[in-house]
Amino acid sequence: MTDHVLVERPEAYPGVQVIRFNRPDKKNAITRDMYAKMTAALTVAGSDPAIRATAFLGTEGCFSAGNDMNDFLAFAMGGSMGGEVLDFLRALASATKPVVSGVDGLAIGIGTTIHLHCDLTVASARSVFKTPFVDLALVPEAASSLIAPRIMGHQRAFALLAAGEPLEPAAALQAGLIWKVVDENAVEEETLSLTGRLAKKPPEALRIARDLIRGDRNDVLARIDEEAEHFAAQLKSAEARAAFEAFMRR
Repeated sequence: MTDHVLVERPEAYPGVQVIRFNRPDKKNAITRDMYAKMTAALTVAGSDPAIRATAFLGTEGCFSAGNDMNDFLAFAMGGSMGGEVLDFLRALASATKPVVSGVDGLAIGIGTTIHLHCDLTVASARSVFKTPFVDLALVPEAASSLIAPRIMGHQRAFALLAAGEPLEPAAALQAGLIWKVVDENAVEEETLSLTGRLAKKPPEALRIARDLIRGDRNDVLARIDEEAEHFAAQLKSAEARAAFEAFMRR
């Protein structure tokens, strides 16, 4: 499997699994292979009692710039998108153990919407959250069209998901997208510390509490599928091809 995603179990944080983006030269843009590796890690976490919680991390100055544009362009030109993205989103939405994320810098597209499925997100003061779906002639994904309005209200959700307006950390904190803003040098330590503390809690009590807080996820899974149908159709559209080609010419 690809080394653009690293799956680690740090000795200093027993019970913690880390899924780390490791493609800094491409701003951690996510390929199909990367999605597959993350899905596998989440699947292992769900069945391995030694893993109590999972943390997502990026690299210095970048969490993720979103989906790899070459994959998008290949699909728009008649190729196969594959099921890796949907498999990952379903695994993330169905995770039975806590998921924490740490963001430093860019968080674009899925690099933003992934945090809607996290229980706690730490971000540096220089982070920026942005979902330019409509600018690329696409639509929201990861059930963001359902979850974002629930937690931040219609206007903020519309600004983020439809208007493509960036969300700075202070606004993201106020909107409920993230839990805490820290110095850029403290993101990883704070993220792992939080995840480690969760991993030490009584696992069954934590599972029940988390399930009660999150509620039934069937509507989230259904929205993931509904968005995916629109997303795939838009990827094949002339306006999307034009948007991708313009993006690649930049």
